Amino acid sequence: MKSKDGFVQAYNAQAAVDAQAQIIVAQDVTQSAVDCAQLVPMTDAIEANLGRKPAQLSADAGYCSEPNLAALEIRKIDAYVATGRARDAVAGAGNGEAAAAPEPAAAPTRVEAMRAKLKAGGHESPYRLRKQLPEPVFGQIKQARGFRQFLLRGFAKVRAEWAIICTVHNVLKLAQGRTLSVALPIAA
Repeated sequence: MKSKDGFVQAYNAQAAVDAQAQIIVAQDVTQSAVDCAQLVPMTDAIEANLGRKPAQLSADAGYCSEPNLAALEIRKIDAYVATGRARDAVAGAGNGEAAAAPEPAAAPTRVEAMRAKLKAGGHESPYRLRKQLPEPVFGQIKQARGFRQFLLRGFAKVRAEWAIICTVHNVLKLAQGRTLSVALPIAA
């Protein structure tokens, strides 16, 4: 991956997290520094793992693009994807200057529509919960479990190591009595 110091051997770990239980429902590792191309594959992985599409999805600005928003729209997923910095996405605060009004004849792009959706939701927007959902999982993996870097080398081995780390996280959550928010009751 490209960094400020040139190219380094690095990986981009992805995780999709259940809103209530903080259980990882999909995970992957890429060698791409940007997240944009990972939203649709992660959404498809959620569906493959759970047997259904997520009803709602929140993602940060790194995942925002017209094709991603179109894919979520086609899948009929209620998406909340940041279109810029988090404080600007919900609060509508910019750099203090008035934004130029779009031309009235032009239909808004999906990104503009998402920006309006997030702004309209204000502090009640489900997007506001994004930092409370996946971020604690990454914090628990890094702090509580001491995971700071991959121990194995090679893309296939790193993907396997990340899968093990996510599985351990889930087992520990399940041992605490957590269940997926979409868990179906078991017939007696």
